[in-house]
Amino acid sequence: MNIVKVDVFKLDVAVTHPIRTLLGSLDAARNVVVKITTDSGLYGWGEASPFAPITGDSQASNYMMAQQIAAVIKDRDALAIDARMREITTFTVGDPSIRSAFDMALYDIAAKAADMPLYQFLGGERRDIRTDLTIGWQDTVEETVARAQGVLDAGFDAIKLKVGRPGLTDVAHVAAVRALIGPDIALKIDSNQGWDYPTAVANITAMRGLDLQYSEQPLPVWDKEGLARLRDKVDLPICADESVFDHHDALKLVKLSAADYLNIKLGKAGGIHTGLKINAIAEAHGAKCMIGCFAESRLGLSAAAHLAMARPNIAFLDLDSCYHFKGDPVQGGVRFDEKVGGVLHLPDSPGHGADIREDDAGLHSQIVV
Repeated sequence: MNIVKVDVFKLDVAVTHPIRTLLGSLDAARNVVVKITTDSGLYGWGEASPFAPITGDSQASNYMMAQQIAAVIKDRDALAIDARMREITTFTVGDPSIRSAFDMALYDIAAKAADMPLYQFLGGERRDIRTDLTIGWQDTVEETVARAQGVLDAGFDAIKLKVGRPGLTDVAHVAAVRALIGPDIALKIDSNQGWDYPTAVANITAMRGLDLQYSEQPLPVWDKEGLARLRDKVDLPICADESVFDHHDALKLVKLSAADYLNIKLGKAGGIHTGLKINAIAEAHGAKCMIGCFAESRLGLSAAAHLAMARPNIAFLDLDSCYHFKGDPVQGGVRFDEKVGGVLHLPDSPGHGADIREDDAGLHSQIVV
């Protein structure tokens, strides 16, 4: 089943609630989508959502790289995913976001060829999955609490709160949210590398009575040994995010006993192909995984949700990026339950189930390879 055409588009979608973090603000989705078409007529969609402070790439660089990758894999077998991803990774060791877009499009085709939903193609079975909702940095505690009230009103049962401010500033924000939401709502914190070791110890110690689920990426990305020291020091599970891009990073982290959980993001890992390897390494070492996102539409989130459904070791979901989109360019795919906040539903249609509306106003700059 050979690749005969690759369409590359830019996709822009405005958001109602920008997510502010130490690393910058996600104030809109500025993504790239690819459509791979085969000589059988089957096609697959994939999405890149670059965030330069983490992935080192951008919409502009992804758009240019997509055209070059398309030329590399054109006329080759779309079903030989391992071989195609080796070619792509050999061509560019960087650009993980756009590598992920090609990866999810190839998996979409393969699952369609097998006439299976992607989670089933990956060997999984249907199970309930539910995402948290993220609250970014707010200027005041009162604003943080107001956002948390909105999450409660929407019916979510888990909140991820962005922290990483200087000193012990975060403690008041986290304590106020816990006081509002009570004991039954899961609360986790994400520092985005914002603390050094002493600050992380001081904050986590000060938050000891707040019943947190875990602390995500409390230290700089390079300090894997520091994560191990911190995990040994504090009584709170540690989740690695920016410190784990691929399976090589995952192996280093578990060997160091540096994390209880590993955050798989398709845009970091370069797609499902590597995400499966990260989860396998974590599971072999007794660690759980979470699956996160950048600013993907329901296209990218559909692929991630299928991976999560297929692997029960992926215990935590942070797939909320499109929740505050002002528009929706996607047909089919994952959808949020209308009554129960955070519950995700996947269709049983073949592939990941998501198609981009090619007449959507946010889709532009098409090029065909």
